[in-house]
Amino acid sequence: MIGWLDLSAGASGDMLLGALVDAGVPLDVPAAAVAALPVEDVRLVTEGTTRHGLGATRVHVHAPPSQHSRTWADVQAILAEAELPTAVREGALAVFERLAVAEGRVHRMPPEDVHFHEVGALDALADVVGVVAGFEHLALTRLTASPVTLGSGAARGAHGVVPIPGPAVLELLAGVPVQAGPVAREMCTPTGAALLAARVDEWTTLPPMRVERVGVGAGGRDPEELPNVVRLVLGAPDEATPPGAVVLETNVDDLDPRLWPGVLDALFAAGASDAWLTPILMKKGRPAHTLSALCRPRQVAAVRAAVFAHTSTIGLRVVPVGKTALERVSTSVPLLGGQVGVKVAVHAGRVVNVSVEFEDVAALARDLGIPVKEALRAATAAAEAAYPVA
Repeated sequence: MIGWLDLSAGASGDMLLGALVDAGVPLDVPAAAVAALPVEDVRLVTEGTTRHGLGATRVHVHAPPSQHSRTWADVQAILAEAELPTAVREGALAVFERLAVAEGRVHRMPPEDVHFHEVGALDALADVVGVVAGFEHLALTRLTASPVTLGSGAARGAHGVVPIPGPAVLELLAGVPVQAGPVAREMCTPTGAALLAARVDEWTTLPPMRVERVGVGAGGRDPEELPNVVRLVLGAPDEATPPGAVVLETNVDDLDPRLWPGVLDALFAAGASDAWLTPILMKKGRPAHTLSALCRPRQVAAVRAAVFAHTSTIGLRVVPVGKTALERVSTSVPLLGGQVGVKVAVHAGRVVNVSVEFEDVAALARDLGIPVKEALRAATAAAEAAYPVA
């Protein structure tokens, strides 16, 4: 299943949450994630409403007032302690990390020193965790979205009067197609912008699909100019659209090199079909690496969350790619009293490549006390004899 977000009225955490619930995500899914947070009692309550005659669902977050603003470290501690599924925890961390980095740039301070005044309250925590849990429940193969309407004018925040679009919102949506829209008020909140930046795979018009469900989430305001809703359209990809694959890429120049093996392991665990590093030279002559991960569209969210959780990057390139994969058969051949795994690649009914599983060969060599190169030579010969290349 794929999804498309209509953001012609902007976005906020509660609007996205309402759209997810209206599209069929059981309220128990985000409610359970919110209940897992080690904070004061927070409850989600739904309400049916209309905006310009359009039926919608509004989700209210009932929470006691926050007594203090939370830092990025505070939020990390809360999410680390919460009994959440790994994908939900890492997805929420990725959202709040984006917020911390954006706020840090706006206020010219390190992200760890940022106090989340507007987005550190309990309702924002609930919105982020609830929306991430909702999207994980849907398990979309791809989430696309329209350009984001931001609004215009000015508003009063914790630091005084700020222009709209808000500085943090613009930081979060760097590289994303946006528009002011007809309403002279804030249409996209920092929480909404961070959720969009972390979850959306591509910004586009409604993609070819067979529509199955539509969810409409209402915001708290009802302006005269347009219905204040987010629409989530769910459906199956059009059969003419090939599934393809996606490459996630980022350039990193400030990560301890000892961490890279663990990063690659985390990407494979998240569902990447391949992951690799390319040495590069960045601006000012800095040595760095391009981290690349190849995955199917349905694995993008999990692999993206793993990149943000295990590296120091603050952004990713998402590149759809075509992919041709040969038919493969996994089997084994007997060797020196053991078994060695073999992959056989077939094209047009003929064997075109045979390769042995190196880890099996190395383990057998250790057991027998022989050089790995001898075991590899024997395993390759046995595999090619069993499955001759045409």
